[in-house]
Amino acid sequence: MRKAALLLFTIVFLLFMSGCGSQSQPQATSTTPTTPAADNVPVSLSVTDTPPAGVTVLFFQLDITGASLTTSSSSSSGSVSLLSSTNPIPVNVTHLQTDTAFLGNASVAQGTYSGLDVTFSNPQLTIYNGTGSTIGSGANACANNTVCQLQPSGTLSVTLNSNPPFPVTLTASSPLAFLLDIHLDTVIQSDLSVNLGVPNGVTISQLPSPPSGQPVPHLGHLKGTIESINTSTTPNGFTLQSRDGRTFTIDVNSSTIYANFPSSSSCTTSAETFSCLATQQVVKVEVSEQTDATLLASEVDFVQLASQTAVEGNIIRLRTSGGNTRMDLIIQNGVSAPSTLPMGHRIAVTVPTSGVTYALDLDNFTLPSGLSSSDFASASDLVVGQDVSVVVQGSVTPASGSGSWTPWSGPGPATFTTNSITLEPSQITGTVGTVDASAMSFTFGTFPNFFVPPSSSTASAPPWSPFNITVLTTSATAFTNLTPDTIAGLAANDVVSVQGWIFLSPTQPTCTAGPWCPPATTIAAEAVEGRPGPTPLF
Repeated sequence: MRKAALLLFTIVFLLFMSGCGSQSQPQATSTTPTTPAADNVPVSLSVTDTPPAGVTVLFFQLDITGASLTTSSSSSSGSVSLLSSTNPIPVNVTHLQTDTAFLGNASVAQGTYSGLDVTFSNPQLTIYNGTGSTIGSGANACANNTVCQLQPSGTLSVTLNSNPPFPVTLTASSPLAFLLDIHLDTVIQSDLSVNLGVPNGVTISQLPSPPSGQPVPHLGHLKGTIESINTSTTPNGFTLQSRDGRTFTIDVNSSTIYANFPSSSSCTTSAETFSCLATQQVVKVEVSEQTDATLLASEVDFVQLASQTAVEGNIIRLRTSGGNTRMDLIIQNGVSAPSTLPMGHRIAVTVPTSGVTYALDLDNFTLPSGLSSSDFASASDLVVGQDVSVVVQGSVTPASGSGSWTPWSGPGPATFTTNSITLEPSQITGTVGTVDASAMSFTFGTFPNFFVPPSSSTASAPPWSPFNITVLTTSATAFTNLTPDTIAGLAANDVVSVQGWIFLSPTQPTCTAGPWCPPATTIAAEAVEGRPGPTPLF
């Protein structure tokens, strides 16, 4: 038993943390709440992830197919769905270390509810196995020193009825918000199956209730395409269609923030307003829930035009080919991605020496002193571990055959050339090394192996593991779950999740590690979240 526990701990500790996708094109389904009865209560559901430290899960996705409140009072018995859409909702668990995704909301009759039944489907898993031996079995077997792409089976439903938050009593004019938390280190089993029903595999909490009459803030984000814009009534707003086919009606108000929109006759980058919105824009929206169960946008960020084919992924390898840079990505997101670019799969992207634009998606965040947009301006500024959005130039050559890269086990990558690369915030969980509170910075002592180990062939450019990661924070960095919630709340060996932009450090160390040297990297952190210390997996 101790050997089994040790093996599972080793598997989880050496896996890799970094990204989701349903490949079908579902029928669009409206999720606009119907006008609630006078005595009904708005109830919403969001999801996040509690990650383990040092894990090498490159991608983990689940589809949520149902979420229903249950009641078993003497006067009534049954359930109420919180998801008005019947489409499966893909959840990119590995992109929720410091983030929250909004799932849906409903207008629910007053009363007492005893729990929440949640069903999942279609788990997808991409890992790096560095345990020293093969893990899993059968179709889920993954050899040592290999990146494996899996579709694990397992228990995919869970009943959540812990006290707290259940039982809950819904009363008029008191919106309620639930938050699901998927514990990645707990639900992935030693045989690489998935069990959502294990103790503390999926937990639920109730978000703090707002003051009377106020919306429930910060329910999470939605990403999709603007289908229509309402300027004729108050409040103004828009409809958004997500990648999985759901359609949301979202209001805006005078406090709504807009960011990253292209300059036009109706939109200036110095004063972005509601007029910047246009149909067929892909946007990311932070939403809250109003007392009548409608959604309100607190922030709307431009992502791309719907006419562009683009995907977002984590760089796992860099090399040169024919004078151009070639980067391998694990696809994490792609609102307009075609079926030839499935989520969770590896792609190989050619970056020409010229004709490529570079940008930063900063979401109104100001970089710390010493970093600027000029630090991400060419292929030489790319580094393994960065999260990037890439626009497809020309056509995509679909994946075929087996992977040609020695550490990779799975189909060969789809390939294309890009003419636009945007640096997105990465998410990392690890332990704190040293803290310099006066400089508002700290280092990572241990962290996920952002790099697939080099193959035995010297012809393959090695993907190194960085030995030096420095995290820079600012007065705008959001610190949570610390005491206090500032840089002063950090100490050596604390486990934290960091969301921020990865740059090559301006000064690189002298190469002493043989023919290849690991780079030093700097992270500009917009969020630092404290985590419980490492705990036994059983």
